[in-house]
Amino acid sequence: MAEQAVDTDGEPAASRKRQSPPAMPASPSSGHPPAAAPRAASGTPPVQRAPSATPAPDTVPGPARAREAREPQPAAARTPAQDGGVWSGATRAVLFAAAATVGQGFAGRRRELLSLRADIDRAGLDTLAGRKAARSRVLLIAGRPGWGRTALAEELARRLADDYPDGVLSARLMTSAGDPVPTERTSRDLLGRLGVTAPPGADEDELSDTLRDTLDGKRVLLLLDDVAGAEQVDALLPDEPGCLVVAVSRGPLTGVPDVRPCTVGGLDVSAAVGLLAQYAGPTRITCDPVAAQSLVEECAGQPAALVLVGGWLAARPQASVADVVARLRELPPSAGEGDQGARPLARAFRLAYAALPPPAARMLRLLSLAPAGSADAHTASALAGCSVEDGEAALEGFAGYGMLRPREAGQYQVPGCLDPLLRELLRTVERPAEAELARARMLERTVRRLHACRLVTEPAGSPARKKLAEMPKWLRFPSSSAAADWLEARLPVLLEAARLAVETGELDTLARRLVAALTHALTAHRGAEGAAPELYGLHQLVLDVARRRDLPVERAAALLNLGDLDGRAGRVDQALDRYKGALEAARAAGDPYTTGRALESIGATYQELEDWHRAADWYGRALEPLLSRRDLPAGARLYARLATVHGYAGQWGEALRDWRAAAAACRRADDLPGYARALGGTARAQEQTGRPREALRTWAEAAAAARGCGDARLHAELSLHAADAMDRLGGDPAVARSLRRAAERIGAEDTGTSLRGNEGSRAHLRNQ
Repeated sequence: MAEQAVDTDGEPAASRKRQSPPAMPASPSSGHPPAAAPRAASGTPPVQRAPSATPAPDTVPGPARAREAREPQPAAARTPAQDGGVWSGATRAVLFAAAATVGQGFAGRRRELLSLRADIDRAGLDTLAGRKAARSRVLLIAGRPGWGRTALAEELARRLADDYPDGVLSARLMTSAGDPVPTERTSRDLLGRLGVTAPPGADEDELSDTLRDTLDGKRVLLLLDDVAGAEQVDALLPDEPGCLVVAVSRGPLTGVPDVRPCTVGGLDVSAAVGLLAQYAGPTRITCDPVAAQSLVEECAGQPAALVLVGGWLAARPQASVADVVARLRELPPSAGEGDQGARPLARAFRLAYAALPPPAARMLRLLSLAPAGSADAHTASALAGCSVEDGEAALEGFAGYGMLRPREAGQYQVPGCLDPLLRELLRTVERPAEAELARARMLERTVRRLHACRLVTEPAGSPARKKLAEMPKWLRFPSSSAAADWLEARLPVLLEAARLAVETGELDTLARRLVAALTHALTAHRGAEGAAPELYGLHQLVLDVARRRDLPVERAAALLNLGDLDGRAGRVDQALDRYKGALEAARAAGDPYTTGRALESIGATYQELEDWHRAADWYGRALEPLLSRRDLPAGARLYARLATVHGYAGQWGEALRDWRAAAAACRRADDLPGYARALGGTARAQEQTGRPREALRTWAEAAAAARGCGDARLHAELSLHAADAMDRLGGDPAVARSLRRAAERIGAEDTGTSLRGNEGSRAHLRNQ
């Protein structure tokens, strides 16, 4: 297939002419040439479930409506591109046929559901011993991936939701790569969804205690999926008996007291046949019940395998159940089928995967690169280098095949049981350079989306909003609230993307840009204080990687950022240690800018500790390299800080010298507001050194400079200070009254309130 030119965002450079989907070609693995199935109407309701219906598998729940009952609908909203496009008409026709089967439904597992519900009310060990229950009840659903354990847990949570009015919280305790998720990360995420902002820098034990305190007195159902070990559950287990924990794991949770296990295996024949009917439609199943039973036996009753073969049948209305049985039996054994329990799923996946057109198969392989196994249309289009519309169509099609699990609107999850198979395909089929390029496209798209998420918060008409208007329409957000909703909904995935980018990219340019974009977006929507916990985790991640890979510049930057967050949280001693570590790393790297910032931060920390002499010493060290580089704005700032601490220390002679130097630097740098403030500080120092006449002249100069810079607020402040100085030093009372009236008028016009008596405003210059 000849590929059309694609721009850097994955959108086709040329426009596409839409046409109706052509008939789907014969699959390489099928001797029957099926026709394309029309896309189902979005409002088609699912078939009503009977109480004893069949369960959904651990992958995507099967559609709850019969194929024959769906009314055809013209595919006007999403039709294939011309064959010369990124996605050929044949490719998209296959995906449309599969997308038409997508639906939600759960059936079966009646015995397991009844047993689990009975375990909730059954007396525990504490009750039998005559003690009050100290902790929440734990229900364990054990089984291997692909046997319907997660679907059973979610269905149980749905049925119990009304019994837990304070909410149902879920968390996945294992990454898509199979690594346990740190408890600190899970606790912080759960606290965030409970509306509690955890303090930045809190350790695992502190966060676990905070979570337990938050759940005290509440009735919450906590669903923990993919539990790697008992210690994960124990750290999150509430002390509130009114809560319930449902854990999903491969095996027993030895060490968790009074856990109630439920082991899931294959479906019985009637339930498995019912699951096939949800996908393939009841007609073919009813017409050949023997073949349907044989198919169930070939799949060993494994729900995930049944979903895959059901999706294969759903996309091929002319194929019979006997056809798919024959195809499965014809498949030669592969290396991944040595495990008897994994064999049915591996064979079903090979059958479904072989039926995909090459572009769709490639996208499916690349989805294993999606952070946390979560993908939307933007992720899919960036990975495959196609349009967002094609990415959305592909995800819908994969869900129809049972290869993805639909989540909230527009979001899809790679099932845990299929993730190892897709990763192995990516490793053996895709060239490493192509996989790395796809990953870079995905991260670049994420950076641009985060950039748009931040820009939408800027005021209308500002230069930043003009930049937003220049971005492609499909990247922009309609409003700031829509961007905030997207950021909060995707935050776990975005944080995982940043972690993967930093850890696998060795802090390359793209990884740095992603961390910076996420930092700016969080700060824009939450504010510095609200974003602090997530920012702390991001900077700690960068620090860990920088230490492990001996990157001094990155280590210094991370330590500075963490020090700032510690300082804002009141952990001054810890902030001081961070800054000193940053100084050591910056000097080792020979980075003058980071060295200067570390020196100034140490001085500011000592100032906060009211250690004026050490603060002045460190500010002086930071000032020297700035003067050698002729950095006038930074030099003026340091001179002002030096003058402030000298004033607090009672060294008014040194303070006067520094304020004069700050004023001179601001004047040379054309910083008129800074010049006016420095003059105010100079006047204050002149008063303290017994120079009242000079102070009066300087106060007048400061007020005039503030008037000339156009800053009404600053003009009002300095006018009030000058008027007060006139009263203290015996100046002209008429001039003092004039200055005070001017300040009152400016303040009323600027803020609608009088500035008289505003001690915070009057103390502004003294605190410089």
